[in-house]
Amino acid sequence: MRAPYVMPQRISAPSLTIAGSRATDRGMIMTLLQVALGGAIGAVLRFVAGLGVARLTGPAFPLGVLGVNVLGSFLMGAFVVFAFQRDMQQLGPLMMTGLLGGFTTFSTFSLEAFMLYERGQIGAAGLYVVLSVCLSLMAIGLGVWLAREIWA
Repeated sequence: MRAPYVMPQRISAPSLTIAGSRATDRGMIMTLLQVALGGAIGAVLRFVAGLGVARLTGPAFPLGVLGVNVLGSFLMGAFVVFAFQRDMQQLGPLMMTGLLGGFTTFSTFSLEAFMLYERGQIGAAGLYVVLSVCLSLMAIGLGVWLAREIWA
């Protein structure tokens, strides 16, 4: 029987204290570049996914943002386990903060829900909020479970 997976207490962020050493400064610059690169890629992927879904389904319901948030939550759950199991937490800034942070977007979700409400589509707005939150939570759980099965 396998030992149970222990979720890390927290994903540590790089230290922002100014140590004055060039090595620390260089490390911080590299971390910032990783976040920037990942964020740019994630934002482009979100834009393309949203555009593609809108072309397929029309603009009546924000399925693109919903799908991106659910998929991103799944990938976040899987990556946390993968990185922990493979001792690759150093990829967190690139993948979690950058790529997945740029890919998923709560602010866009909030705007879409508010716009549905403003247009008088209160039921659709409520459905969108409930589906986004519930499906994203289920997806992150599924991602963690699947990654534990694969990489544990």
